[in-house]
Amino acid sequence: MSGPQINLSPLKEPIGFIKLLEWVSSIFAFATCGGFRGSTRILVSCQGFANRSVSADFAYPFRLNQANFHSEPTMLCNRTWSKFVLIGDFSSSAQFFVTFAVFVFLYCMAALVLYVGYMNLYRENRKMPMIDFGITLIATFLWLVSTAAWAKALTDIKIATGESVLHELDPCKGIVCLFDSVSSMGSLNVSVVFGFLNMILWGGNAWFVYKETSFHNPSNAATHGSGGVPPAGM
Repeated sequence: MSGPQINLSPLKEPIGFIKLLEWVSSIFAFATCGGFRGSTRILVSCQGFANRSVSADFAYPFRLNQANFHSEPTMLCNRTWSKFVLIGDFSSSAQFFVTFAVFVFLYCMAALVLYVGYMNLYRENRKMPMIDFGITLIATFLWLVSTAAWAKALTDIKIATGESVLHELDPCKGIVCLFDSVSSMGSLNVSVVFGFLNMILWGGNAWFVYKETSFHNPSNAATHGSGGVPPAGM
């Protein structure tokens, strides 16, 4: 394998430019989801206490069934709130989405190094474009699956941390509980948007990677394979 020949021109071509966009977009996808921290808060009223705040903090990977409630004082309305948690475990969908986005981020870095440093080898070797094309198709499908699963989980998270939390909490029976607020999940909405954007980018890039394969230009592949020997009778 020859040494790298740095050439930035592939970044000006669709195959390289879109890969650069995919790299940036994958960062936004896993950062906006994996870096989230929020809380939901309710107000509790009973004899001797009026509108005291009780809150539960939650974050990625969204194991809500491990998010305990906290209150001041700890014993409020004859209830130890730290014994109670939110409902639901959405870690599988969240971790699938973030882990896949990280793998895509790493693959895009490797592909960009290949395009910039070894583009001649990439185009001379029949296997590299085929492998790249196969990975592109698989990545497009997995972006669809992981983003759809994460979007459904996010909808359930919003329900589990919203006003419906009052109906799930046993300690709210016999006292007055009012839903107060929940942290904005705008960044999580952005992660879903970038998930589907990544799917579109990878699906579009599949065409430009396909054009590098022997499927698109079999005549060149046949010429390379025959060593340029003219057919009989010429």
